[in-house]
Amino acid sequence: MWRGVAAVRLLRPGGARAASGTAAVQLRQRLEKELEEIRGAGTWKNERVIASRQGPHLRLTGGGAGILNFCANNYLGLSSHPEVIRAAVEALEKFGAGLSSVRFICGTQSIHKDLEEKIARFHQREDAILYASCFDANAGIFEALLTPEDAVLSDELNHASIIDGIRLCKANKYRYKHMDMQDLEAKLQEAQKHRLRLVATDGAFSMDGDIAPLREICQLAQKYNALVFIDECHATGFLGPNGRGTDELLGVMDKVTIINSTLGKALGGAAGGYTTGPKPLIDLLRQRSRPYLFSNSLPPAVVGCASKALDLLMESNAIAQSMAAKTQRFRSKMTAAGFTISGKDHPICPVMLGDARLAAVMAEDMLNRGIYVIGFSYPVVPKGKARIRVQISAVHSDEDIDRCVEAFTEVGRKHGALP
Repeated sequence: MWRGVAAVRLLRPGGARAASGTAAVQLRQRLEKELEEIRGAGTWKNERVIASRQGPHLRLTGGGAGILNFCANNYLGLSSHPEVIRAAVEALEKFGAGLSSVRFICGTQSIHKDLEEKIARFHQREDAILYASCFDANAGIFEALLTPEDAVLSDELNHASIIDGIRLCKANKYRYKHMDMQDLEAKLQEAQKHRLRLVATDGAFSMDGDIAPLREICQLAQKYNALVFIDECHATGFLGPNGRGTDELLGVMDKVTIINSTLGKALGGAAGGYTTGPKPLIDLLRQRSRPYLFSNSLPPAVVGCASKALDLLMESNAIAQSMAAKTQRFRSKMTAAGFTISGKDHPICPVMLGDARLAAVMAEDMLNRGIYVIGFSYPVVPKGKARIRVQISAVHSDEDIDRCVEAFTEVGRKHGALP
């Protein structure tokens, strides 16, 4: 028999059971206080429930129909593409719902190997490895690759998954100012004492819509004998002449060593991530990357979605190329209306407002006008840098974009964001 104080279970409102005892009560009180502080700061994040497929037009539960969606990562509009859906159904019927296994036991099917080969070919790399998400890919690479003899140099505004992945490794850690090449060079000079130096950066920064200066980064990496890693989650599929990402856009595909990216945004929008790069690195990750070794294989339907999305992308660059004009239309019209839009030439278009409450209230008022956007505030972005992030998709029409700008103008004037 277990000794000590037995846990007493109490029924809470709605029939749910909750643990009692001093520690449990203290925990509940602390959590409720913390949650109230989040509400009081105006940074509470509500989850709206969608009752339709992902796309430019949505239906929300509670009767919200005909809503224009401007906050999805569905850059190419492939999340509900009929051929992508059909490929998922076919993979589900042929290969089943899932593998009930990690890859190295009995979780690798022919479609997994085919998709990895296709990803490597798309990025013009030697090999690729699949993960459950790009968060997992970022969590798995630094620890497997870097040792206490090495150094990693990270942009201060890198995605949380890069930051967390770097925390897990034992390498010497340097953080350089956002896209500041002078500071990066100073850090590279300081890191010369280490065996290997890896510069890690987002290719495109998801909160600000700006693109890393990869040409300059690669020049510094070459000068100081460093490797370059980029996270391409907000670039794969639509940046560059063929949608290969920021390294293609900036002409440095042969100078970037490692690419991590996602299947959950432009490439079908379901789930999954990957690393692509030199074959020995990919082989090492299969042996040592903990998120890969201890996570179930990607479900066949997800693999089918992503594989078909890549097929469509490699057959024609027309969808990817359509993004530039739509992005420019929104950015120019919003700037003309008096808004400050962060970043440049990226379909992530942050409407900078500064105040967290203002961002939340304006986003809610936009929804009342049939436009679905989300306000971002601390801790997702720095304090005082609250914004509404707008994301343009290839399936938005010019009329959709113009209607969004008109609603922003009305709401901005109503709440004092515009004169």
